[in-house]
Amino acid sequence: MTESLQYDLTLYPSPVLRKQAAAVESFDDELREVVEAMFRTMRESKGVGLAAPQVGMKRRILVMNHTGEEGDDRAMINPEILSRDGETTLYEEGCLSFPGIYGEIQRPDSCRVRWQDTDGATHEETFTGFESRVIQHEHDHLVGVLLVDRMSSADKLRNKVALENLVHDYKQAAAKQG
Repeated sequence: MTESLQYDLTLYPSPVLRKQAAAVESFDDELREVVEAMFRTMRESKGVGLAAPQVGMKRRILVMNHTGEEGDDRAMINPEILSRDGETTLYEEGCLSFPGIYGEIQRPDSCRVRWQDTDGATHEETFTGFESRVIQHEHDHLVGVLLVDRMSSADKLRNKVALENLVHDYKQAAAKQG
C-alpha cells in the first residue's frame, strides 16, 4: 500500500454530498488503498467516522472508529441498514463536512446492518449506543442526507451564521475555479 493517496474533506454545500453513492463492485488493492486513505483522513480530522462522499467519492464506503482505540477500526463496503430499533435518543452530533457545527439529533439506539468487508465477504450485525449512532450518521451520507437535514429548527437557527459562511466559502471557491 502506498501512503501517497490523500483526501481533502468535502464541505457543505458541495453537491456530491447530496448524491446517492454507487455500490462498490471491485474488491481489490485499489479499494483497500482508498479505505486506508479514508482512515488517515478521518484520524487527521479528529473524526469518529467518514463516508466516501465526504471526500468527494460517490461510492458506498464508510470507515469508523467509535472508540479511538487502534483495534476498533471498521470499514463497511455497501452497508445496508436492515432495521433501526430501540429507544430514540437525542445526542449532540457534529460532522466533518460541517466544521464547528453541532446539532441535537434524534436516532434509534440500535441498528442492524449488512455490509461487505474490503475482501467482499458479507457480514451482518446489530450495533447499539454510540457505535450505532456513528453508523447511522455515516450511512446518511451514502444516501444524500446531511446533518443539517436532521437538525431541529432551533439548531439551524443557532448555527445560521456558520452555515451561511460555509455556503459563502463554497460559492467563492467555485467562482475562483471558473
